[in-house]
Amino acid sequence: MLLTAKPIREPPLHLPFSSPHSVRLKLPRISTRNMRNFQTSIICCSDSNTSAAASSPVTVTNAPPVLKKRKRYRKLYPGESIGITEEMRFVAMRLRNINGKKYSDDEKNIDGAENSNSLEASSEDDNGSEDDSWQPSMEGFLKYLVDSKLVFNTVERIVDESGDVSYAYFRKNGLERSEGLSKDLEWFSQQGLMIPDPSSPGLSYAKYLEELAETSAPLFLCHLYNIYFSHIAGGQVIARQVSKKLLERKELEFYRWEGDVSELLKDVREKLNMLAEHWSRDEKNRCLKEATKSFRFLGQIVRLIIL
Repeated sequence: MLLTAKPIREPPLHLPFSSPHSVRLKLPRISTRNMRNFQTSIICCSDSNTSAAASSPVTVTNAPPVLKKRKRYRKLYPGESIGITEEMRFVAMRLRNINGKKYSDDEKNIDGAENSNSLEASSEDDNGSEDDSWQPSMEGFLKYLVDSKLVFNTVERIVDESGDVSYAYFRKNGLERSEGLSKDLEWFSQQGLMIPDPSSPGLSYAKYLEELAETSAPLFLCHLYNIYFSHIAGGQVIARQVSKKLLERKELEFYRWEGDVSELLKDVREKLNMLAEHWSRDEKNRCLKEATKSFRFLGQIVRLIIL
């Protein structure tokens, strides 16, 4: 009798969840030989390019490192970190040195200000003592006062009458000199002295300021500050010399201020620096050029004293 072997049944596959209606799946048994044939068929059916790429070794080359371009920062102008008024002060210092007298800390006046024109610098020697060779004339000094009055009148009128909002910051700043100059000229007239008409330096500067105020507020305001700055700084030297040699030490109203003049100038300086924060670098550079013009105009007026 032939005995037939019964096939071995695989245990049923249970799903990983329990349910009252459990499903039992019967999977066919795959032999080891069939498994090899199955794997071979998968490889043969795959893309030849893919298989070739998978079998071939991948060569990785070291690419050169990417260098970031270094950002270049513009070099700051002298005094730029503080404000436009400090930049103009450096311009004044440079002009002072060009005129032949080196700048020194002993010659600082108000808040580090220095004389910027050659006449004011030459009125004192290196030791700070008065130079007797500097001889003002009464006729020249009256011309200086008349031309100065014209310049201050022009500046104050433009600031008061202009519709530009930036000019409003400098109205009634306490540094106005027109009223004091009017009193001084009236006093000289009472002494029997002839008050001259404005001369060419004063007329030229006043006309230039009027034209500039209509075209550029920043440039005009830089002139305004330099006019006040120069009068407070270098004007003190002139006042002391003229008072001693011509006026028997009389103090003029031109050199009197109501309040602390250092604080008044500081207030004007801070307002101008605040406005200049909104100016472009090109406008600031133009202001530095205008500062040079301002000192030259003022220097021509000061030289009237010894002409």
